[in-house]
Amino acid sequence: MDWMELLELAAPVMLKGAGYTVLYAVAAMLGGLLIGFPVAVLRIVPWKLARWPAAFYVSLFRGTPLLVQLFVIYYGLPSVGIEFSPVTAGVLALSLNSGAYLSESLRGAILSVARGQWSASYSLGMGYGATLRWIVLPQALRIAVPAMSNTLISLIKDTSLVSVITMAELMLATKEVIATTFQPLPLYMAAAAIYWVLSLAFEAVQRHAERRLNRSHQHG
Repeated sequence: MDWMELLELAAPVMLKGAGYTVLYAVAAMLGGLLIGFPVAVLRIVPWKLARWPAAFYVSLFRGTPLLVQLFVIYYGLPSVGIEFSPVTAGVLALSLNSGAYLSESLRGAILSVARGQWSASYSLGMGYGATLRWIVLPQALRIAVPAMSNTLISLIKDTSLVSVITMAELMLATKEVIATTFQPLPLYMAAAAIYWVLSLAFEAVQRHAERRLNRSHQHG
């Protein structure tokens, strides 16, 4: 079987796996935002008791490998009575991991907003929460888009790790085809090409989002 015949045979399985990869990455990005946004806010509030747990979470998930986090959630937690399906465990691990990085992107963006914005808002009678929500966050989100988009692109590649817990995605699909065809080189190269194309597609979405946000900011 030549390479073209092999790739034609493998294409349906690998493309289906690529579809799952995109779904898992987007789901993990949304989960990461739901986690990362409140964590970022907690990291900047003036109360130490609120900052410490958030700082611990960020340090833990940025300082340990994603693969270890996957193993702890999927293989470790059942020993204490907590079990997840492969999909739930994979998305949860990816969400917790990306949430730590997204929180830092958001925190840096919030802190980059000029302190004068806070002072001007306070002088108008707005409190801390209102200033954060209506004045600071809209500016911070625009600043954070490139870093947040980079996290999504990284998630596309990080989903390859969830194949170790038998979670159906591109890498597991590739391994399944290799197990029946015994042709690892062309199939791994094809998988690499698919990951590359997906990354390029999300980079294009990132650039479009940045242009839209910059235009809306200029018009505002």
